[in-house]
Amino acid sequence: METKKKALGKGLEELFSNSSFTIDTLEDTIVKKERNNATEIELSQIRSNPYQPRKVFDEEALNELADSIKVYGVVEPVILKKSVKGYEIVAGERRCKASKIAGLTTVPAIIKDFTDEEMMEIALLENIQREDLNPVDTAISISNILQVKDMTQEEFSKKFGKSRSYITNLLGLLNLPKSVQELVKNGKLSMSHARCLSKIDDEEKVINLANKIIKENLNVRDVEKMLSKKDDKKVIKEKNEKFRMYEDAFSDTIGNKVRISNKKIEISYNSMQDLNRIMEILNINFND
Repeated sequence: METKKKALGKGLEELFSNSSFTIDTLEDTIVKKERNNATEIELSQIRSNPYQPRKVFDEEALNELADSIKVYGVVEPVILKKSVKGYEIVAGERRCKASKIAGLTTVPAIIKDFTDEEMMEIALLENIQREDLNPVDTAISISNILQVKDMTQEEFSKKFGKSRSYITNLLGLLNLPKSVQELVKNGKLSMSHARCLSKIDDEEKVINLANKIIKENLNVRDVEKMLSKKDDKKVIKEKNEKFRMYEDAFSDTIGNKVRISNKKIEISYNSMQDLNRIMEILNINFND
């Protein structure tokens, strides 16, 4: 905590601990205090926030911003963090991309220190506060935060002002096949469609139904009717409230998604380090 205060200063430290903290508030606070310290930075030295999963930007919107920059320049400085090689973007990625399109080689920037955890929180907040971002990227950001900060869903809910159901529904997207996740990313499948598909355990059925939804332009109600048919009930996770309570309690304890079905408990993990962490929590030791 001491390091964070030195890096950000008391004002920004308070912002990060505030549940109503937003990216716009962060940017406004920094720019207001540091505008006179802005300096021109080479665009070739700037890269995206490494914790930001978002890779796709609206091309038309970028071109419109580039046209504006050609006339007025970059009015608002971007915010950067010094890294080992150049700089990482804290806020202003669209301005950087549009500036390149406009033919600029530098942008006005304010340089501030941020920890890796803060950079991750910033990427997450961008994804959950700006509605034009796709839900899969948001789910990835939430999953990263839960893992790195060793945070439960309940703690996340309180800190970022999101309901447990919102978090659970988003994290459920990460259990979908990658090809179906791409359909959600590209806007070919809605979040509501994806939520229906996440109830199906059979991966092949998920992919087939996703393609059917697109091909036949099925609405959510159509899909729900299909899943409610007797033949499809076997592949739907039939969980009573008690099972859901167990899943939530288990997830909160280990900080990872847990699924209970068909007399099985499935625990998701992202790496061997993450698996070892779970084993320690469960007090499982292979040493003699």
